[in-house]
Amino acid sequence: MIQYTLRCPDGHSFDAWFKNAAAFDEQKGRGLVACAVCGSAEIDKAPMAPAVARTDTERVSVTSAHAEALKLREMYRRYRQKVLAETEYVGDRFAEEARKIHFEEVEARPIHGEATRDEVVSLAEDGVHFMPLPDIGDDN
Repeated sequence: MIQYTLRCPDGHSFDAWFKNAAAFDEQKGRGLVACAVCGSAEIDKAPMAPAVARTDTERVSVTSAHAEALKLREMYRRYRQKVLAETEYVGDRFAEEARKIHFEEVEARPIHGEATRDEVVSLAEDGVHFMPLPDIGDDN
């Protein structure tokens, strides 16, 4: 697992975990990495200092950090399960349905589904509030 601090063109900064550096590049290339604040898919890695363990005390900190990362991953997994259980799946009609809800063309209801990179950008430009749902699989 690798943690990156990411930034969008608007200066929003957030952390994200990836299986490895190649996983970040692959997901970014497919438009799956988006700003946690504004939804922009124009994401770059922020400069980061490497973490280097030099003493036994620091190694314990690295182990603690790993334990914290596992707790965070489990929290994301529970959050995802809750969202999926309590929302309506609208599939690839997500952008269309989210826009209808936003503009009060249909009754508001919690939904989830898929959207293309262009649809995500368009929703953000229209002021539609949404949030990417992290995929926390066993190998992520």
